[in-house]
Amino acid sequence: MNPPIRVVVVDDHQIVRDGLVALLGALDGMEVVGTARNGVDALHVVGEVVPDVVVMDIQMPELDGIEATRRITAREPGVRVVVLTMNEDEDTVLSAVRAGASGYLLKGSGADEVRNAVRAAHAGGMVFGAALAGRVAALFVGTPGPAKQTSAFPGLSDREREVLDLLAVGRTNDAIARDLFLSNKTVRNVVSSIYAKLHAAGRADAIIKAREAGFGQG
Repeated sequence: MNPPIRVVVVDDHQIVRDGLVALLGALDGMEVVGTARNGVDALHVVGEVVPDVVVMDIQMPELDGIEATRRITAREPGVRVVVLTMNEDEDTVLSAVRAGASGYLLKGSGADEVRNAVRAAHAGGMVFGAALAGRVAALFVGTPGPAKQTSAFPGLSDREREVLDLLAVGRTNDAIARDLFLSNKTVRNVVSSIYAKLHAAGRADAIIKAREAGFGQG
């Protein structure tokens, strides 16, 4: 039996925190291991318990959720962050994914949507609420980038470039492993190396940078 997904809930409104704790704590395979009322508290709690997933609000006093996400993912690369907020502004969504968020949901999302987002983030995927999915896809795809040049990201190896091309079209690690006949561990290592070389905060940031450089254009 797999160990439960360990979750930290961050929101400045106690009623929201309590509701999320009750929701997530009642689900099989999940355990709430901490809560925080702002970004500063979140840094301390995450540092102490090192959860698998953080459910993060954005608009909070002292330190907002985007900066908290950026610091958490930089310090603890294995911790995934799912943003849960009222803010659906596209610039905010893009800022969150560039900071390293693995998902973005609007408050008011159903219990199933929150549960699935936490599980997907823990599994290494990315997820966006139904109300945002189409708009986020447009942000990632955007205007087709320039034709891919061999000079783009010269520090990447041939294998890393091959994997990045698949990342840029939204392929999961498992799918990349199947496509390239590699082990999942090898793909994870290659993806981690790509993040480091591109100075990417996470998968979304790497995808954006790859698309801008012309990867994933076929």
